[in-house]
Amino acid sequence: MPTIRELFDLTGRSAIVTGGSRGLGLEMAEGLAEAGASLMLCARREEWLTPAVAELRGRGYRVESALCDVSKEEEVQAVVDQAMAAFGQIDILVNNAGLSWGEAPETMPLDKWHKVLDANLTGAFLFAQRAGREMLKRQYGRIINIASVAGLHGLVNGPHYAGYAASKAGLMGLTRELAASWGRQGIRVNAIAPGFFHSRLADAAIPLAEPAIQQMSPLGRVGAPGELKGVAVFLASDASNYITGQTIIVDGGGAIS
Repeated sequence: MPTIRELFDLTGRSAIVTGGSRGLGLEMAEGLAEAGASLMLCARREEWLTPAVAELRGRGYRVESALCDVSKEEEVQAVVDQAMAAFGQIDILVNNAGLSWGEAPETMPLDKWHKVLDANLTGAFLFAQRAGREMLKRQYGRIINIASVAGLHGLVNGPHYAGYAASKAGLMGLTRELAASWGRQGIRVNAIAPGFFHSRLADAAIPLAEPAIQQMSPLGRVGAPGELKGVAVFLASDASNYITGQTIIVDGGGAIS
């Protein structure tokens, strides 16, 4: 029987982390690297990606990087090809890249709806498909889709973001379908549904949600730095080998209230 250290050890594994240049994506990438994984970070903006890579390399981690718009098929394939050239295999994929657009549903511009769905849902599918093809060759892979509690429930007083909520609910459905499709071929697919954590994406919405979180959530606060990466390492590692198709909610207990 493996020891607990062996179960969580990612030495010799390689991981693609989309949207890995800052915020929650960078935190999860850091956790994977701390557990021993080599990283391929991708993001849309070089001004965020370059310092993130430099910081991680400065700590002694093996990190490659690529600019990528996850909604564009050719750019997704280029990242997968680059990861294969660098590492020879893809063991872990964290589909974290995403965006939002706050708007009342009756005035939501259709182009913004499409932009959110293309990045959050289609982009995750494209990366899962292209990385999954490589994982299937080895009969081994771990895919972690970053969903959101916004895909589980809405807030009467806002924030209102129909496209974001729909994309995250769809991502949880995609997680179950991929898990069912690929489970017998050595690929596990799970999702994480964070609640509110401080980030560039969430900071504008937190003031709207925080009063309800403080009143109703068992822990009574938004998430703190470092409280997500342990879950990502768990799902990427052998410690979760009998778990697939699941969504782990990381929201301080808010979903039960």
